Amino acid sequence: MDPIRTQRALVRAVDALAFAPPTTHVYNPLVHARRSAEEYLRRYAKPGVEALWLGMNPGPFGMAQTGVPFGEVALVRDWIGIEERVDKPKVEHPKRPIEGFDCARSEVSGRRLWGWARERFGDPDAFFRRFFVWNYCPLVFMEESGKNRTPDKLPADERAPLYEACDLALRRMVEYLEPRMVLGVGKFAETRAKEVLGDLDVRFGSVLHPSPASPLANKGWAPQAEKQLAALGVEL
Repeated sequence: MDPIRTQRALVRAVDALAFAPPTTHVYNPLVHARRSAEEYLRRYAKPGVEALWLGMNPGPFGMAQTGVPFGEVALVRDWIGIEERVDKPKVEHPKRPIEGFDCARSEVSGRRLWGWARERFGDPDAFFRRFFVWNYCPLVFMEESGKNRTPDKLPADERAPLYEACDLALRRMVEYLEPRMVLGVGKFAETRAKEVLGDLDVRFGSVLHPSPASPLANKGWAPQAEKQLAALGVEL
């Protein structure tokens, strides 16, 4: 199944799910930022990549705004070259407004990851000839306070159907991209990839997550990630 059909099927599957407090708001940027999310796939998701970089789920000032994984606004617009109209979610959290490409907040994880890709590869096509970046889960979960909830913190009865939908989409994406390696951006993504794809002829590994919540990442994410890539045999 091609990536856009895979993504649209994932949207239908997760839109049928329900989440209870303390989750009060759920954003799906594959819906309100569908134009840029699909343009990203249309332009850059090509079979035969060396590695699929797999993130966990969207950040509030990155993919939640742009529809692109780790999608810090300035780098998506000015380096990746995508800027499309973004709609509002059906129910918007007052502390986490969706402003699309007008969002002035910077997503630190995305600034680190895509900023590294720009510095290392220069041209986005040079990066995407070898790699593709995708998120395991497309949803943003928020509590009433605006606090972010990650998928692994959901109760088991909510996690199970969510993971089922995300597992299927991941498998379809990997079958289309045919990567030699699935590279978790953080251990959660690597664990999910191994569980979902363990029967396929694909290698697994991970790099440090670039989140500002990670003390290690705050000591210099890029050089640490490059050491991890080298240890996995990924030559830069």
